[in-house]
Amino acid sequence: MKSTIRTILIGFAAGVSGAYLLFVLMVKPAMEAQTSETTDFTRVNFDQPVNHSSEIAQGYSSQTTSGADAAVAPVDFSEAASKATPSVVYINSISRGATYSTWDWFFGQGTSGGRTQVSSGSGVIFTSDGYIITNNHVIESAERIEVQYNKRVYPAELIGTNPSTDLAVIKISESGLPAIALGSSKNVQVGEWVLAVGNPFSLASTVTAGIVSAKGRRIGILEDKFPIESFIQTDAAINPGNSGGALVNKSGELVGINSAILSRTGSYTGYAFAIPVDIARKVFDDLVKYGIVQQGFIGGGIIEYNYENAKKYNLNTDVKLYSGVLLESIEKGGPAANAGLKPGDIIIRLNNVETNSQSAFEEEMSYHYPGDKLPVVYVRDGKTNNTSITLVNLNGTNDLIKRNIYTNDALGAQLESTQYGVKVFHIKDNSPLKQIGVPENFTIIAINRVRVKEPEEIVEFFGKFKGRGALYGFNSSRQQVEIPFVMR
Repeated sequence: MKSTIRTILIGFAAGVSGAYLLFVLMVKPAMEAQTSETTDFTRVNFDQPVNHSSEIAQGYSSQTTSGADAAVAPVDFSEAASKATPSVVYINSISRGATYSTWDWFFGQGTSGGRTQVSSGSGVIFTSDGYIITNNHVIESAERIEVQYNKRVYPAELIGTNPSTDLAVIKISESGLPAIALGSSKNVQVGEWVLAVGNPFSLASTVTAGIVSAKGRRIGILEDKFPIESFIQTDAAINPGNSGGALVNKSGELVGINSAILSRTGSYTGYAFAIPVDIARKVFDDLVKYGIVQQGFIGGGIIEYNYENAKKYNLNTDVKLYSGVLLESIEKGGPAANAGLKPGDIIIRLNNVETNSQSAFEEEMSYHYPGDKLPVVYVRDGKTNNTSITLVNLNGTNDLIKRNIYTNDALGAQLESTQYGVKVFHIKDNSPLKQIGVPENFTIIAINRVRVKEPEEIVEFFGKFKGRGALYGFNSSRQQVEIPFVMR
């Protein structure tokens, strides 16, 4: 027993001695070295409490200076915030999943039951008479849109959408609203201070500050056939609910519509993107005037001009700077072909604007209409050439495209042909479509398993049919739905 105790005490003493030697020889020198290294960094003065949120709100920038009287001047955003905040609204997008039972089929008419889904976002008041711009993805699944402003809830009418830019316009019945002052995104400089105004996480009228990190970003987030991506990148904090809100400069002028973040978590991680206000202004004007955005096309495909693409298309790769965009393909008899352009040409200027990236080219194109004649400067075989190109619409003509909306009083709704079927909207309460459970913005693909493509087909069917039937299509959330009904 004694020998055991002796062994334990000797082991304990040896352990303590070893730990002390390890501390003296290795840990303590390392701690002293670390302390020596840290002294090179600017220290925070803890004599007074540090208010980090105040530093962020004021855009306070600390730096190492020499001299005891050196001071750092804060940037005051209060005036810009007070100008912009009243022009940003809270938007609720409301939809319901459609569910139908066997009881509905045999004994009654279908009802658009299901769980109500509400998503939120932001919008910017563009005109004093109630026109509001927001993101398309904020309202694209909505069967009903509500706008909260000045402690009041307004029903909103959808004026039009443009998936190519992720923008939409809605309207509320009100006058005397504080329309936001419009700036110019072309004049925005990288490094310039900006404010993001919106409703993140349902926190109304939230303002955050940051700088413009980059311009002309193309991040591949839009899934439209003809996307226009030339985002303003900022490090101002933007979170879910900010979508559709305002990005403003130090004068409180709108320079962008907040649209997306780059994040693995779904929350802000330092990378946020806004649609330039110059693009938004043109989209807004078109949707209000025509109900659709007028886009011009050159009749050719544009890709980035860089080393890889130059090598792929057997172009000269011995260049110091890859300036311009590469014309990859052209349509026979299209505007590009008629202008004398060929695949492999490098377009360096469009409408007297440098096009050093695909996003710059797309942005400049977004400002123009079918029929516009634009000067083009391009390089072929090392020589600079000039030509002009006349833009066309999707149908290959120079005309403006108009929406063909069919209104029928007996059906109590408006109808419009799409590439999938017939979309129905502005459905009145006494409409037969409303009575059988057809939701707002529903696209009818078939009736009684017969495809429909024109509004007149639906009007004719409901004017004559009696008995049991079924509509097939998809709702605003892109969910495929079958709606059984009985017409008596």
